[in-house]
Amino acid sequence: MAHLPTHDTANTKPVETIHPDNLPGAAHNPGIVAAALEKLVEHSADHADVRNAIHAPMHMLKSIPLVHKLVPGIEELAEQYHVGNFVIVRSTGERIFESMPIYPRLGMHLLFYGGTQIKLLHNRSVETILKDLSVRQGKIYDSPESVKSIPSFIQTYTIALDELEQPDITKYTCFNDFFSRKLKPGVRPVQNAEDPSGFCSAADCRLTVFPSVDLAKQFWIKGSNFTIPDLLGVGADSEQAQLFKDSSVAVFRLAPQDYHRFHSPLDGIVGDTNDISGEYYTVNPQAVNEPGFDVFTANKRSVLYVTHTPTSTPVAFVAIGAMLVGSIKWTAGGQKGTTVKRGDELGYFAYGGSTVVVLFPKGLMQFDDDLVKNSAVPVETLVKVGDSLGNTILPAN
Repeated sequence: MAHLPTHDTANTKPVETIHPDNLPGAAHNPGIVAAALEKLVEHSADHADVRNAIHAPMHMLKSIPLVHKLVPGIEELAEQYHVGNFVIVRSTGERIFESMPIYPRLGMHLLFYGGTQIKLLHNRSVETILKDLSVRQGKIYDSPESVKSIPSFIQTYTIALDELEQPDITKYTCFNDFFSRKLKPGVRPVQNAEDPSGFCSAADCRLTVFPSVDLAKQFWIKGSNFTIPDLLGVGADSEQAQLFKDSSVAVFRLAPQDYHRFHSPLDGIVGDTNDISGEYYTVNPQAVNEPGFDVFTANKRSVLYVTHTPTSTPVAFVAIGAMLVGSIKWTAGGQKGTTVKRGDELGYFAYGGSTVVVLFPKGLMQFDDDLVKNSAVPVETLVKVGDSLGNTILPAN
């Protein structure tokens, strides 16, 4: 997502509230939108500039004729509205606007038709199309030829190469190799590392936190069927469902430009993982905030349980795939019995935007005040791996 100055955003035109009627004319037809997404994904295989494919920025559509051809009139929407989301930069307190790329905007249009039994391209459902596109995009970005897209991706999202363990982009074997890039040791220090009661951010992300599940549902996760058992893929009367019944919730949303490795927010011991199959819906806030969409409990995800060492309390770490995400890979998080410290790597996402949801059992976590305040607006806070998340309020063993 490209950053736009807040004063320019606020004073020029309104921010779009996504609705299926917003796309003009023939573009309202979900079949046309699905066909456009398919063409944009295929275009990414042949063209080096990501801005002429799935990463076409909504605020720049007027200068991208290919998108006008595939989705007639969408440039008019981009002229009338800012398309994206506000976030707060934690380090400065500045409120900025992040302009959305084309693919999640089109994906949200299709989301309104998901589960309706409407058949689109080649008699496929919305869910099948999004899965097929995600698999196809993953294969394209796994191919050696995809390295040609790395320079334009860096330019589009202003990615800092001096933070990378391997700053020479010619050393990456494919686009996904760069997408799951590693950082230099020490560039994401753990804040308050000497405090044994501390927790830290699990990712470079846009963060929301809620002291209870009820507050998370009130301000952020509006899906009418969202429940903790569904998120974890367990029965309502299971031990896990009871343990996390009224847990505190942290939602770490990763945008395409972010460093896509995720890290332990706590000092703990790695436990079991549980892979849950699912859909490939976008995890953009406007989808998560829509009452009709149960994105987190519908999407493909993998659940890791980590026991917080100071209090012997289990914490649930849920890595959630999203539209065009190829896969979820565990590194240390896949090694049961391993001891991890705050900031240690647990795993990574292959290509696409994605989300981590962490559940802290009731009474374990007290989130930092600024994060709670921003989340109640509600607005996401832009944070880095290692930034302070909060402290435990339970006594140590």
